[in-house]
Amino acid sequence: MKAAIYTLGCKVNQYESRALGELLEQNGYTLTDPHDDADIYIVNSCTVTAEADRKTRQHVRKFKRAHPDSIVVLTGCLPQAFPKDAALLSEADIIIGNKSNDRLLDLLDTYRKFGNRVVQVVEHENGEAFSSTILSAFEERTRAYVKIQDGCNRFCSYCIIPYARGRVRSKPLEDLRAELCQLAERGHKEVVLVGINLSSYGQDSGHSFAEAVELACSIDALQRVRLGSLEPDHLTDEVLSRLAKCEKLCPQFHLSLQSGCDRTLKAMNRHYSTAEFRALCQSLRRLFPDCTLSTDVMVGFCGESDADFEESLAFVKEIGFEKIHVFPYSVRTGTRAEKMDDHLPKHVKEERAAKMLALGKELRSAYLKNQIGRTVDVLFEAKQKNGLWTGCTANYTPVCVASDLPLAGKTASVEITGADGDETCRGVIRN
Repeated sequence: MKAAIYTLGCKVNQYESRALGELLEQNGYTLTDPHDDADIYIVNSCTVTAEADRKTRQHVRKFKRAHPDSIVVLTGCLPQAFPKDAALLSEADIIIGNKSNDRLLDLLDTYRKFGNRVVQVVEHENGEAFSSTILSAFEERTRAYVKIQDGCNRFCSYCIIPYARGRVRSKPLEDLRAELCQLAERGHKEVVLVGINLSSYGQDSGHSFAEAVELACSIDALQRVRLGSLEPDHLTDEVLSRLAKCEKLCPQFHLSLQSGCDRTLKAMNRHYSTAEFRALCQSLRRLFPDCTLSTDVMVGFCGESDADFEESLAFVKEIGFEKIHVFPYSVRTGTRAEKMDDHLPKHVKEERAAKMLALGKELRSAYLKNQIGRTVDVLFEAKQKNGLWTGCTANYTPVCVASDLPLAGKTASVEITGADGDETCRGVIRN
């Protein structure tokens, strides 16, 4: 039988989709592209924004409409956080949450046997163990995501994720070592450690985030270790000092800012000030020469005044992030922010998002332009339709080159000769 998996959302979801894929393959299923005909369509959902919910519903309905005789499965964060809303999506034959992905095979058998719709969403519980999947390979041969942490204890006022993911829990170090060795044996040169609140790793087990990074960097066959999104308040001086000693750790850090205004940060229930965030960025740039800093910025949060937004805009410009992801605030049912006063009109949020995006584009273009003339090591990943090979430097600068050689999975020294706006650098191989 053929199964297709459609994934929305973050790198953790991508990892979990790959885990579902391996589970299906190990039990006789053939994985196929979601655009192809399949017996089963699985939608692994995201619910971080209302737009993510809309896309989830759209794809569930699309798959059932195009393939009425196929089984459509909805899993992921949307049903986990909003089981009643998910149950109303009648086009889904099986509805579970991310907590129950390991039950997929049994539920498929139940559906085929009885033909009755299955809706089984089990709530996360305090103290539950990490679901320690160990992947053997990832879709991309060069880079593999490795989920080492799940859940969040923060309860930011705008965020539904603690309800969708439960509390902090961490992959045992022995399982992490086994997975990393297996991925390295399959030819992966680079791993990206990911989690819902990645830098909180070990809070439930007595270990530390630095231990997990050190372990990953100790695997001989791996060339690079990269980190997913990080919460700034977990990156203490001790953690940074240990990370700086990890030679394989890529000097690229995605720090979740959300706002550059202290008043807005407090309303969001974020656990740091702009002064603390600034000091962290200064420490990273001191400890990791040539590092890049990227971030997430939310605009139009409840009560954000024109002055608050301008303060946030100025802070982002001051830090000089090499890349910025911008999100207009989206109301999430069940969060504290839903009941706050002073929700801003859509057009104000859109105007502010456009201004922040323009700044991000300006900063990104300037950064890429400043790389011209440098010679850097690039780990190549794939050949594009235009015939150019693409890859990334250790600090995640994208680079494309022309070459007749097979470069996938290989590292080469590249001189940067140009930049295409805010998209990528161009270069020529020099070794």
